[in-house]
Amino acid sequence: MTGLIIWILRIALLIQTSKGLRDIEAEKNAEFWNEISRQELEEALRSQKLNMNVAKNIILFLGDGMGIPTITAGRIYKAQKRGTGAEETKLAMDKFQHTALSKTYSTDYQVPDSAATASAFLCGVKTNSGNLGVTAAVATGICQNSSSHHVQSVLIDAAKAGKSTGIVTTTRIQHATPAASYAHSPSREWYGDTDLPVEAEINGCKDIAMQFYDSSEMITVALGGGRAYMMPNTTSDPEYQERNNSRLDGNDLIDMWKNKIGSLGKSPRYVWNKKQFDDIDPQNTDHLLGLFEPKDMNYETLKFQDGAGEPTLAEMTKKAIEILSKNSDGYFLLVEGGRIDHGHHATSALFALNEFIAFDDAIEAAVDMTSDDDTLIITTADHSHVMAMGGYSERGNDILGLAPSNDNPLAALDGKYYTTLSYGNGAGYQGYYTMLDNGYLAPMLNFTSRKNITKEDTRQMTYLQQTAVPLSSETHGGEDVAIFAKGPMAHLFHGVHEQNYIAYAMRYASCLGPDTTHCSRDEADVSDQQALFLGTAVSGQTATIIITAFFAIIVVLALIVVLIIFAFVFRHRSRNQTSEQSKL
Repeated sequence: MTGLIIWILRIALLIQTSKGLRDIEAEKNAEFWNEISRQELEEALRSQKLNMNVAKNIILFLGDGMGIPTITAGRIYKAQKRGTGAEETKLAMDKFQHTALSKTYSTDYQVPDSAATASAFLCGVKTNSGNLGVTAAVATGICQNSSSHHVQSVLIDAAKAGKSTGIVTTTRIQHATPAASYAHSPSREWYGDTDLPVEAEINGCKDIAMQFYDSSEMITVALGGGRAYMMPNTTSDPEYQERNNSRLDGNDLIDMWKNKIGSLGKSPRYVWNKKQFDDIDPQNTDHLLGLFEPKDMNYETLKFQDGAGEPTLAEMTKKAIEILSKNSDGYFLLVEGGRIDHGHHATSALFALNEFIAFDDAIEAAVDMTSDDDTLIITTADHSHVMAMGGYSERGNDILGLAPSNDNPLAALDGKYYTTLSYGNGAGYQGYYTMLDNGYLAPMLNFTSRKNITKEDTRQMTYLQQTAVPLSSETHGGEDVAIFAKGPMAHLFHGVHEQNYIAYAMRYASCLGPDTTHCSRDEADVSDQQALFLGTAVSGQTATIIITAFFAIIVVLALIVVLIIFAFVFRHRSRNQTSEQSKL
């Protein structure tokens, strides 16, 4: 009878999981949770079979500012928004077989910025906050002698090895994370030549946009924002005619890019709106540059306001993979959900979580287009934020709502309600804030008590979560962030890692770094490999010993069998001879 109940629960759980629905009554039964654990255990046992293939392709998904609270809140928000469940559902990244943690500190700060962290996970070297593609020997913002301390990214390694490469971001392509893949700069702020200080010009440093052009033959696909830094300030933006572009040197880096790629016998395509992007045929495009905004792309929440239209992060990811996959030698692709970070800086959980959903959708698209046989996919973050999730909120409560529930909110000690999500610092201080002339939000300090949010709709675009400390921009968080991995060598991510280890592991997995003894099957040292024996992963050396022992046992058994047969035949013949003699 118990066995029948378990099988009924298994079928119910399978249906529930496929529909993403919660079965409240089933959750009251212990067998329900035992069955969930059994399925997770089976998956854990299956994942013990290590994928030792060389990674032909690598896709690195980087959620800028995607701390673990963001993942948890984003998981719930995505399910609630789409009506597919809530806490119990799984994100695309949740389904990756291997997980780890990454320590994000930079060489000079406990709580890092995105430039230092990007230099770590893309170049393999920790550096000072604000630095891009240089070691910590370079003082932030000082160009002099910085050129002797450049470090190379995995993307450039891949290009030099003959692979195709791609950058996809929702920020400007000159922003910290994408820039670390091709630029070397003592300052992440030198987006264009108008941003270069006199000292940098004197000592020969280049702006990041120019460095993109210099390296562009090694970048097959680049999609994001940032076109203002690529064209002269004497020209108007194609989408916003009232805005001028920003370059002072008179260079049109987009036209220069077209000529450069064309001179290499390749087919370059440049697009700046959704229709042009949709019209791109990957089979007839060798290099693609898409710049959809003068600076960062629009928030997902505000895309409806963009008349020219922008592709989603998932659409850009798909197009990039279609173009990069034409290279039989493989590819390296960096995909950044860059505006998760910006939403948090504004203390807008709504904006940040909508960006997170778009990011997870892009991961799902890539998983559907690739195979674990040859593609290593890694999802991680550069740093966290100070968003917290608390208030003893009830199961299924609106993640953007009041704690513990919208239907039954409880007052804090000041007699006022509070939300499940809040921030440690930022513009939402006391619930009162204003917009400055530069578009930034600022806390209003003339209020000594917290705003009463009883009648506020905390799901509105204009709502900012309340914060404990008044700052014009909420800060990053310094805690460890998650790493999710699947595909060849994904098991290299386990436990707690220094952030720069990510670059080293990617190089090892795709045979781009100095550690390549495993890359040739003929030359590989079997002691460095692993095998599965009776459900347990063992080293190659141990596997060799086991196989040798089994072979020896088989040989001994075979000899014993032969001896037994020989003895039987000999004895039978002896008996026959004795019988014949007795007859005589």
